[in-house]
Amino acid sequence: MSGELTKLQIKAYRDEQFNHEIANGEFRTLLNPEKYVFKYKVEQNKQQASGTSSTAPRYNRTPPEDLELEFVFDRTGVLINYGNPATAADDQLSKDEGVGIAGDVDQFKRVVFDYNGDEHRPNYLVITWGALLFKGVLTEMDITFKLFKSDGTPLRALANAKFKGFIEDNLRVALENNSSPDLTHVRMVNEGDTLPLMTYRIYGDSKYYLEVAKANQITNFRKLNVGQKIFFPPIEKVAK
Repeated sequence: MSGELTKLQIKAYRDEQFNHEIANGEFRTLLNPEKYVFKYKVEQNKQQASGTSSTAPRYNRTPPEDLELEFVFDRTGVLINYGNPATAADDQLSKDEGVGIAGDVDQFKRVVFDYNGDEHRPNYLVITWGALLFKGVLTEMDITFKLFKSDGTPLRALANAKFKGFIEDNLRVALENNSSPDLTHVRMVNEGDTLPLMTYRIYGDSKYYLEVAKANQITNFRKLNVGQKIFFPPIEKVAK
């Protein structure tokens, strides 16, 4: 319903195609973050020719974006009343059940940090909240415990986490293709988009849509999913 509080969610997957979820690999934050930060970087080739004093920087590549998030863990029962009105479920979650925030932090670490023994690497993650949709992996995290019970049990903590955006293999190969002077483009499907229309926007001609469909392994080009990422590789244009 309108005004219902939506919580930031993280889901863990064992494969880079994001098809197989990890068992018990879901985390929902109790308190939504106050902000999140995207960091973008453009790498330049700084090499210069022998015998020259300087050279104009040349574009090398644009690596995947970084995401920074701060997570609040709290079992004091007082922070839940800030911001949006608390639901009954939130009131229950905010209460201390004798172990403080230990269980909350353990579940968070299990999803975003723990090593996946089957795949020999940390989990692939999908982070969603409102307009935020991010695919990536954890690169760095620190957890600060800030409030304790008299016996030392922590009741409040802040986790600062950094994630590296992940691009599926077919997108990565296209983005790293430097054999053509034409830049590779990645576009997200919006409502009403068709593959011929998107192809026309990139190449100025819709006739290349079958090549784009093949490059993206799209078997039904008439049915695109909103939010789907499609890459448009360098194509040697044929004169009309």
